[in-house]
Amino acid sequence: MTLKTKVAAEFFGTFWLVLGGCGAAVLAAGFPELGIGFAGVALAFGLTVLTMVYTVGYISGGHFNPAVSFGLWAAGKFETREMLPYIVAQVLGGILGAWVLYLIATGKAGFEVGAFASNGYGELSPGRYSLGAVFLTEVVMTMMFIFIILGSIDERAPAGFAGISIGLGLTLIHLISIPVSNTSVNPARSTAAALFADTAAMSQLWVFWVAPIIGGVLGGIIWKLFFDAKRNAS
Repeated sequence: MTLKTKVAAEFFGTFWLVLGGCGAAVLAAGFPELGIGFAGVALAFGLTVLTMVYTVGYISGGHFNPAVSFGLWAAGKFETREMLPYIVAQVLGGILGAWVLYLIATGKAGFEVGAFASNGYGELSPGRYSLGAVFLTEVVMTMMFIFIILGSIDERAPAGFAGISIGLGLTLIHLISIPVSNTSVNPARSTAAALFADTAAMSQLWVFWVAPIIGGVLGGIIWKLFFDAKRNAS
């Protein structure tokens, strides 16, 4: 596949992740009769990744997340020269997804933008968790997400099931961490939501770049050192 095709796949995959995941939170989670709650939002994020892994994952690798790109790079499974184009495509795709969601959401009379599914700590955390707790959560959850991804795509894993385990892994991560940080583990998703939020989310955005990238790199290094098939075979 050409880099142009890979970047396009990352753009549309991240667009769907933000539109689907954040859309579930903004449009459906608080609906009086049919509210899907935290569990529904968690499942929505998992389903966006699951569907896109099978739709375009064979084209680009199905990152849809700068932290995933860093994690795969740290594990030696992603080329440095493709990092910047991937991240730019992911961020732009996420922003387009958030913009489309904003246009839909504001089409309802009386809609208040509020947090717009953004991430945060302190007053911007759903459970009012501290910066330290949010930072640790994002590092550990992203680390485990990379761990799940690398295990799922490993040559020793059952073929054809990677999208399911990765999607369900992201669902579980959301079930754990929505109350803490509203779950980022994805700087592109956090950037997109923060741009439209009517809060101080932009001032806290640095956390949701630094912590997921640290977690992603840690996950990639741990996998490479202890579990990589080729390394262990040598």
